[in-house]
Amino acid sequence: MSYTTIADMFIQSIEKYADNPAFFDKIDGEWKGKTYKEAGEIVENLASGLASLSVQKGDKIAILSTNTSKWAYADYAITGLGAVTVTVYPTLTNPQINYIFDDSETHYAFVENKDQLSKTRSLLQKCEHMKAYILMDDSDTDEDDVIKFSQLLEKGKAFKDETNFNLKAIANTIKPDDLLTLIYTSGTTGNPKGAMLSHKNLVSNILSGRKSIHIDENDVFLSFLPLSHVFERMVGHFTGFSSGGRVYYAESIDSVAENMGEVKPTVMASVPRLYEKMYAKVLDKVSNDPPIRQKIFWWAIGVGKESMPYICKNSRPGGWLGFKFGLAEKLVFSKIKERVGGRLRFFVSGGAPLSQEIAEFFAAANIIILEGYGLTETSPVITNNRLEHVKFGTVGQPIDGVEVKIADDGEIICRGDNVMLGYYNNEAETRETIDDEGWFHTGDIGEFDEDGFLRITDRKKNIIVTSGGKNIAPAPMENALVGSKYVEQVVVVGDRRNFISALIVAAPEALNDWANKKGISDQIISNEQTIELFDDIVNKAMDGFAHYETIKKFKLVADVWSVETGELTPTLKVKRKVVEEKYADLIDSIYQV
Repeated sequence: MSYTTIADMFIQSIEKYADNPAFFDKIDGEWKGKTYKEAGEIVENLASGLASLSVQKGDKIAILSTNTSKWAYADYAITGLGAVTVTVYPTLTNPQINYIFDDSETHYAFVENKDQLSKTRSLLQKCEHMKAYILMDDSDTDEDDVIKFSQLLEKGKAFKDETNFNLKAIANTIKPDDLLTLIYTSGTTGNPKGAMLSHKNLVSNILSGRKSIHIDENDVFLSFLPLSHVFERMVGHFTGFSSGGRVYYAESIDSVAENMGEVKPTVMASVPRLYEKMYAKVLDKVSNDPPIRQKIFWWAIGVGKESMPYICKNSRPGGWLGFKFGLAEKLVFSKIKERVGGRLRFFVSGGAPLSQEIAEFFAAANIIILEGYGLTETSPVITNNRLEHVKFGTVGQPIDGVEVKIADDGEIICRGDNVMLGYYNNEAETRETIDDEGWFHTGDIGEFDEDGFLRITDRKKNIIVTSGGKNIAPAPMENALVGSKYVEQVVVVGDRRNFISALIVAAPEALNDWANKKGISDQIISNEQTIELFDDIVNKAMDGFAHYETIKKFKLVADVWSVETGELTPTLKVKRKVVEEKYADLIDSIYQV
């Protein structure tokens, strides 16, 4: 296929893969799906329905929902009209949504259910451009400014009959440089910025991504990261659809493990938190196995590590090593693979640094995690690892069409068709981020190795400068700690202080199991034996770090950080500033003499 816009890609895909299964939702305990042809009919009727409401090219239409096939239909209908999808995380608060609707000049909003409707109901009066809501779950409503999803489809069918509405004809009028979507970056301070991504931005990323990693119509995706975020939208939503693959929408983040076993994905995108949890669970199970099973497990992992040069080239060892690898696969690796469905070709990791230890562990079990790198503003992919050449501890090599270099201060900058048009209604921030030569300044610090693989050190703004003048990146230390099954989350602190310390959130399940075995039932976090346990964990994790960048002291935190309580972004990244402000007194207590 040859296409230059997302609208054209959609039309060509539904024609080429008409009979292929496309989207699946779990309804009443069963996975129910639609083919590409059926999806095309729904999208055309939905787009026609929007046109009947006088939605025109360039109008902003929001989607406020968790991942479902209706999210996909809405997005393709909006963009097929030449309108602009404004993606909104369903976890955002009313004031945050109010700001996005108002700043983006949103006309209509698809909302998942009555909970989301009630949360945003008052915005019709507050946001001058807002006209009505489309209720995606078809709940009963008699409000004049709320339209059921099914009603909009019926409106679309009638409008088609009256006007000869033709989505393909409209799609052909859309240009590559036309605005496709507004994605508001989730900042920890101040108002979010609306990244303007064009059809060309996203199409360039699809084409370059598929060139670097093979995906075809046999691939099955499990979608659970928010479609509001560009990472999931690019991997499963756009790239998967362009290749004729099928997408299953996970019921929730909590059901991902169960859903993996049911749908047996071949490709899956996630942030590192999923892999950290999987790693901890595998190690926890092994630690409770009989000694002979533990011995077999670690023997197999040893064989996997010995075979790593082959695995990282998408190959298998031969000879005696090949025989041992086959035995290890039968006895151990196959069991781990079954936990992710049994037919996974690879995971994709992005959004935050992945621990090298965890990546190498899964690779040793013949489960490849391809780590990449990018930002919302770059559509998102800048670099990635390839199946035929994986380097752990790096985020791979630049994809086709993207120039990447390291500025004098160590910042990673890039240039290419993937770089956004700018920030909506924010020329000052645009000029600060994209220079006169078109280089986008990522805000990340990194370096290239001898083979042209990029290694991320940390966020530029996260660099800790101690009172002794040492510049220290917290991410490597944090990644070293999350490899422990007893560590749920961690934030390393020490800016303008005389040594490095950390706040560690203990993994509740693992710690409670340990405490039960030790006979500890009350005040587990403050128990002397618990402190000794974490002392040992921290000391082992810091092995190999320079003396000035090792964690000298820590405090344990009992409550797990979450999106709901404000410490995590919707893509499960820790909001460092929020944590530091929330636990300011606890941090100060670390440094009291």
